[in-house]
Amino acid sequence: MKTRLQSNRSGIALIIVMIVIVVLGMLAIGFGSAMKVETTLARHASFNSELDWLGRSGVEYARWMLSQNCPSEPYESLNQVWAGGPGGTCTNLDVQTEVQVGNGSFTWKITDLDRKFNINRADEMILRQALTLIGADAGTMTTIVNSILDWRDPDSNPRMSGTESEVYEQQDPPYLAKDGPIDDLSELLLIRGVSPAMYWGAAGGGLPPVFNRPQAGLKSNFEEPTYAVGMVDLFTPLSGPGININTASATVLQLIPVIDENIAQAIIQRRAGPDGQDGTFDDTPFRSAAEISGLPGIPPGALQQFTGLFSTRSQIFQVEVTASIGSSKRVYVAILRRAGAKDTVVLNLYWK
Repeated sequence: MKTRLQSNRSGIALIIVMIVIVVLGMLAIGFGSAMKVETTLARHASFNSELDWLGRSGVEYARWMLSQNCPSEPYESLNQVWAGGPGGTCTNLDVQTEVQVGNGSFTWKITDLDRKFNINRADEMILRQALTLIGADAGTMTTIVNSILDWRDPDSNPRMSGTESEVYEQQDPPYLAKDGPIDDLSELLLIRGVSPAMYWGAAGGGLPPVFNRPQAGLKSNFEEPTYAVGMVDLFTPLSGPGININTASATVLQLIPVIDENIAQAIIQRRAGPDGQDGTFDDTPFRSAAEISGLPGIPPGALQQFTGLFSTRSQIFQVEVTASIGSSKRVYVAILRRAGAKDTVVLNLYWK
């Protein structure tokens, strides 16, 4: 009896010891993980200032590239160095894709925003064409178009089928119509009828909505379709007066009603040169917007009413700079405006 009792006590003690060992092991693992996180955060914090200066250096590098004037190229195109191309007629720039600075380095990517249409310049005709290209339901187009125009205009009077603050004030949480220019394209997600799928298109790849608010008046019991093209592919809130036909996609070009898919492809083939690839040595960019009138398929005089919507110059550029020090990385985004041949200013700078 005594031996059995001792045996039971020994078994309980062994179990307790095993439990203690497991608990201590778990605590050790948790402590090690926490220390690893703390070490990583401390390392990143120690590099914070250096990463900032690397990011700013990358932006200044982009400003330097954009300020290089080439008299023989009165246009911006995808074969130029700033766009990652080999360089057009002016190829004397010593440009590096990865620049070493001190203990770190940065890489850069420049994209002109004039390859898209300015959402603040889009009238009813352009907005309807955009929704047609996106594949929006025809029954919702009038509401969406007029709601976008109501969001931008300075008054509080709703258009026919449009939307002003009294509708948005019923949302949870409530908000007011902008009644001013769109500063960030994601404002479209606040506008009645514009869904996340319509905004992001297929390229969104399941990106979450920026604003998780219901769209009043346009609810459906059916699952919303996916769209091959999104508003982010077509519009920008910052750009010059016209679409740059040397950098715009075929879809953006089709925002102009007189340009169909065939004409858009003809524009791209013309600028891409013999090899049919944008951004290569044999590109033949348009030197002026008037040159597209000679392309096959365009009726004489058809583009006269849309002359102001085309350009071969880009004024606004987005720069992404990836700064790296060891395993620490940070991406900086800047919006630049080319005010003159030697004057490129920073409009905005942030990191993500």
